[in-house]
Amino acid sequence: MGTNGSTMLQPLRQGLPPLDPAAVSNAASCSLPARYEAVREARRFTRHTLDQWELGDRFDDVCLVVSELVTNALRHATPAGGGPAGDPPPSVRLHLMRWSERLVCAVRDASKDGPVAREADDFAAESGRGLFLVESFSDSWGWHPLTGALGGKVVWALFRLPAS
Repeated sequence: MGTNGSTMLQPLRQGLPPLDPAAVSNAASCSLPARYEAVREARRFTRHTLDQWELGDRFDDVCLVVSELVTNALRHATPAGGGPAGDPPPSVRLHLMRWSERLVCAVRDASKDGPVAREADDFAAESGRGLFLVESFSDSWGWHPLTGALGGKVVWALFRLPAS
């Protein structure tokens, strides 16, 4: 990976888990439209990327987490009527980054509001269990508001990979 991947990560660096961005071995990202079909697109992108990185065996767990993070971003972070003066709603961006023994999925959206997890035993709730699933299927997760031109926030989930 050349400087391209490092450049792509520069604005996100403040919101990612404490891993050296210069040590990323692979990085890929895609912009997703602010529509629920974006979840399907995110799954397709994740499948293709993990296959390229020979991590297809991690697809089920990673895909579940990516689906939840993208769904949360669409549900909570994109205004229903679009932006000012009928502008289209801001897109959501999915980033997949691989270190030698770590994989990070990060979803950036336009909202500064942090994700709120519901109690895991509140099974009557219609929604809100997504972060419980993210916590259950990833090794750690977190979020961070972004400053500067990007604004919004990034929510990330980290997966440990076996040493090669």
